[in-house]
Amino acid sequence: MIGSGAREHALVRALQRDAEVFAAPGNAGIGIDAPVIPVDATDGAAVADLASELAVDLVVIGPEAPLVAGVADVVRDRGIACFGPSAQAARLEGSKAFAKEIMAAAGVPTARPVVATTVVQAEAALDELGSPYVVKDDGLAAGKGVVVTNVRGEALAHAEACIEAGSSVVIEEYLDGPEVSLFAVTDGINVVPLQPAQDFKRVGEGDTGPNTGGMGAYSPLDWAPAGLVDDVMRTVLQPTVDEMRRRGTPFAGLLYAGLALTSKGVRVVEFNARFGDPETQVVLARLESSLSELLLAAATGQLADSPPPEWSGDAAVTVVIAAEGYPQAPVTGGVITGVADADLLDRVDVLHAGTRVDGDQVVASGGRVLSVVGRGASLAEARVRAYAGVELIDLPGSHFRSDIAASGE
Repeated sequence: MIGSGAREHALVRALQRDAEVFAAPGNAGIGIDAPVIPVDATDGAAVADLASELAVDLVVIGPEAPLVAGVADVVRDRGIACFGPSAQAARLEGSKAFAKEIMAAAGVPTARPVVATTVVQAEAALDELGSPYVVKDDGLAAGKGVVVTNVRGEALAHAEACIEAGSSVVIEEYLDGPEVSLFAVTDGINVVPLQPAQDFKRVGEGDTGPNTGGMGAYSPLDWAPAGLVDDVMRTVLQPTVDEMRRRGTPFAGLLYAGLALTSKGVRVVEFNARFGDPETQVVLARLESSLSELLLAAATGQLADSPPPEWSGDAAVTVVIAAEGYPQAPVTGGVITGVADADLLDRVDVLHAGTRVDGDQVVASGGRVLSVVGRGASLAEARVRAYAGVELIDLPGSHFRSDIAASGE
């Protein structure tokens, strides 16, 4: 398991149900559950060397940066099965302009885009598409490269910052309606959808403040339209996989579709080339069948022969505990306490993200520090359990949203 976030911690725990798992580089919490080995996750040769040394059957790549850097290609070139798309296929996440090109070719419904490489072009696009303004950094930005605002000056300032940093920007029409995340496992031909989830990207209560990598999530979505997954499979996921294969760059791995359920129907907000964080934490909490068998089947082109995933009828909610100053300037080094007590609660799992061991203490090492997952027979019960876990954990100056999943009850 390559990576060091709460997504990877959730993947480790799910994979451990029926497989021996090593993690690299991992974090303080993953190190309690599995052997962790230092590695530069974006160094394909180093990852492949480690996989060879450990004689593993499968490498699972969690974060986007190693995928865009081509780590999966190097691992596969060594003859080791790898769950994660090639560098060319990972452009679906690495370049929003490329993703729009693929969607246009495949007939996938999405917001109308304008790509701008100069400030003058950005100004014209903002005027053309109007408010609310949606401005996206074309490249990877760890979930924080998007600005949605009614204030033109804020939108233009974000566009200018991206362009001055050497990137281009994608300016889009605003999509109304709630957002849904849907993951699909694919071997480049066959597509197997997982369960929908909803995440909360804004840092503040009531979806206020700047975007983050995600402050919480929940699943299932009882309010979602009947047939949503089948509809997205037919209009979004399968056409995208088919178009990538037609171009000679098949996408094999995890295709994440961020969707808006608009008044005009489902529209794609974005694609990611890996499991989403924090949605993975709640989706995998509800998975009852083998994750390792599913991912290995996708990595080896055997997905057509793999049994479909089995899901619990329970609900799951995850709440992110973030460091002081996140997302603008996270304060690191703070001592974390109470995690063991929270982890002992019934049907509560504490998953580590930005943590490291410092002597005999665990300290914060990033912006999003922990994900606390609660499960229950109902969404309300899952929320109560998640927040009971949150209340037992202390990190000076930390913050979390108290309204995660409240709208879904």
